[in-house]
Amino acid sequence: MFAGHIGAALAIGRAEREVNVGVFIIAALFLDYLLWLFVLLGWESVVIPGDFADTHQPEFGFPYSHGLLASTVWAALAGLVTVVSYPRLRTKWRATILVVLAVLSHWFLDALVHRPELPLADSGSPAVGLGMWNNMSFALAIEAAIVMLGLALFVSGSALGRRRSTALMVLSLVVMVFTGVGMTIAPAPPSQTAMAASSLATLVVVCALAFWLGRPSGLMPSWQSLSNGRQSQ
Repeated sequence: MFAGHIGAALAIGRAEREVNVGVFIIAALFLDYLLWLFVLLGWESVVIPGDFADTHQPEFGFPYSHGLLASTVWAALAGLVTVVSYPRLRTKWRATILVVLAVLSHWFLDALVHRPELPLADSGSPAVGLGMWNNMSFALAIEAAIVMLGLALFVSGSALGRRRSTALMVLSLVVMVFTGVGMTIAPAPPSQTAMAASSLATLVVVCALAFWLGRPSGLMPSWQSLSNGRQSQ
């Protein structure tokens, strides 16, 4: 699930208009950043099975990025970063809670679609997953519904201009199309390294675009205001 995480982030971002919605999108996709980075480092694994052409489901070993315990720790760390980044935001604690929820939403959405491979703690602990990807058409329909609902909630209450709102909608829909292609007709990746590198690059591009499009006209994070202050001296 890729586009669905963006849809969830947009819905969460509706509740906090003074923070760049790109922050919530980055938070919702953060566990996948960790996954592909850890695969490249050899700490986690992804196996492309022989029946990939039929199922389009890799097999993951990812306790450090997608275990429930690990996800909770990463969510707490993301919340701490939010507190530090927005010291002057009057709704700082609400924004922090929403960032934590965005990170955790990733695990719960993945638990819907993955086979039982998301561990509750370490790699030897019980694993969960409802396996909605076994019925790919249904799973993609649910994911598309999440994206559309997230867009409807965010855009209707957004302070962004029409152009940026439209561009954000287009970005979300393009990601949904690529998600559908990747889960249905795309060929198998040549290797786990190639899959990890291309997926990580895609995440960087999508999140950078979302952050650029979603910037509000209000308060900036402390690191950004500090940078602007130095440039003006």
